[in-house]
Amino acid sequence: MGFSDVWWSMPMSIKSAVSVLPVPAFADNYLWLIHNGVHAVVVDPGDAAPILAALDQRQLTLAAILLTHHHADHAGGVPALLERFDVPVYGPAREAIPTITRRLAEGDSVLIPELEMEFSVLDVPGHTAGHIAYHAARQDWLFCGDTLFAGGCGRLFEGTPAQMVESLAKLTALPDRTQVYCAHEYTLSNLRFAQAVDENNTALTLRVADEEAKRARNQPTVPSTIGIEKATNPFLRYQEPGILDKLAAEGRISSREPIAAFAALREWKNSFR
Repeated sequence: MGFSDVWWSMPMSIKSAVSVLPVPAFADNYLWLIHNGVHAVVVDPGDAAPILAALDQRQLTLAAILLTHHHADHAGGVPALLERFDVPVYGPAREAIPTITRRLAEGDSVLIPELEMEFSVLDVPGHTAGHIAYHAARQDWLFCGDTLFAGGCGRLFEGTPAQMVESLAKLTALPDRTQVYCAHEYTLSNLRFAQAVDENNTALTLRVADEEAKRARNQPTVPSTIGIEKATNPFLRYQEPGILDKLAAEGRISSREPIAAFAALREWKNSFR
């Protein structure tokens, strides 16, 4: 069974119980299909084909599309989906995505009556200039695109370290039980870096073993939770003394100023192998 076959092996959900289905795409993307056995919402459909296959296989009707940012692996499948379904497309107000029908910014909310669900919107720039995230408070679900990853965070393609620090702080202010539905299967790579910079973290050691076991069974490592990320993700722990000591020992910081430390950590990860 390959990456693209993961979702076929997952059990059918009981109708009316809202659940989240990971639909693998490309080399390592997850496209998230939220459904109740009848209707569905898709988050970041970079590719229409696997979404259409999932909808057909489960006899679901698409009700809406949610976009977090403009990158093609998150928004590229929207035109093909709209050829089949006349549905609203929600997305970031500060990004130029032509298929969006309702532009969103922090403080807005999205109501999906077919699923009896409501999402609140958070502005989380850093990876891109206008990136947003969707939080379903009643379900404790967070769809954060490429801002927060399991064990990592997104590259700073358009934003600044200060913006990313602020964005991550918004996400970590959510309850620890919040499930983090990020958009890529980067976890083991991220955790290898985490071990290099946070080597004495016992919780991290335990997490690595757990995530390696999941991948050995060809299971997704996401969602994680906010609590797990706070305990093991170096980009949320960049002010920990041990991580600061490591950055200093590697000659990557000359002071322990928080934003500088975060920027140095992100720069190190960019070239880490």
